[in-house]
Amino acid sequence: MTIDPAVLSQLSRIADALERLAPPPPRATDLAAADAFLWHARPEGLEPVHKVNRVNVSLLQGIERQIETLHDNTRRFANGLPANNALLWGARGTGKSSLVKAVHAAINEESPGKLALVEIHREDIVTLPRLLGLLRDSGRRCLLFCDDLSFEGADESYKSLKAVLEGGIEGRPENVLFYATSNRRHLLSRDMIENEKSTAINPSEATEEKVSLSDRFGLWLGFHNLDQATYFAIIEGYAKAYGLDISVEQLRAEAVEWSMTRGSRSGRVAWQYIQDLAGRLGKSLA
Repeated sequence: MTIDPAVLSQLSRIADALERLAPPPPRATDLAAADAFLWHARPEGLEPVHKVNRVNVSLLQGIERQIETLHDNTRRFANGLPANNALLWGARGTGKSSLVKAVHAAINEESPGKLALVEIHREDIVTLPRLLGLLRDSGRRCLLFCDDLSFEGADESYKSLKAVLEGGIEGRPENVLFYATSNRRHLLSRDMIENEKSTAINPSEATEEKVSLSDRFGLWLGFHNLDQATYFAIIEGYAKAYGLDISVEQLRAEAVEWSMTRGSRSGRVAWQYIQDLAGRLGKSLA
């Protein structure tokens, strides 16, 4: 049978177009390549991160109880013992994500290479089941981290997250622990909570729905705004650690002025001031 060359050319162009539309093959996953990874949803794959943006746990001030609790929970998990998913919630800039990264580093200082940190972005939560499949197959103990986790409007992905964390047929792999940070204790926006109330037959059902996602986290750690003494302790700790030559009196005066221009005192504001100070002094923060 002879095919018309014009038809053959058209079929070839269609085949080429379909090939371009097809998703690229998944990236090769080697969890031995690094101690930290970033999950990409499109195309799916884990990108090694060889230098993580973090501070030493000793520089985190005013959250001693949270540090101890999260460190103990993470160490148990790294050692193959039962541990809880953790939700770090509270005021912005108070050290939630810094603590997760610092604890991961501290565990690997104790036992090099024992624990991988894998970050997934909030908008990629819908791909979480596929990521968990990859991590489950790897066998390496992994701390899965989502920063600034919350849900807005008609976003239904929080329901799939509930099933993945606990309660689904497969559930969370034994070699994976999930840590999330959020400004909200219950992760859902006020609009979503009000919508649950308006559609519930029984008002108690709305309350159950509101807390059922955060209940998947067995460990809740609250973070709150700093008092001035703690703010000064953070500033002075940074200045000492990075060798910034400035008197305590001038340091405190500038730090207060800086916090007033930002309208708050927090670990993030303290770090931003230290970066400005180091720049003016010609010092590196490497």
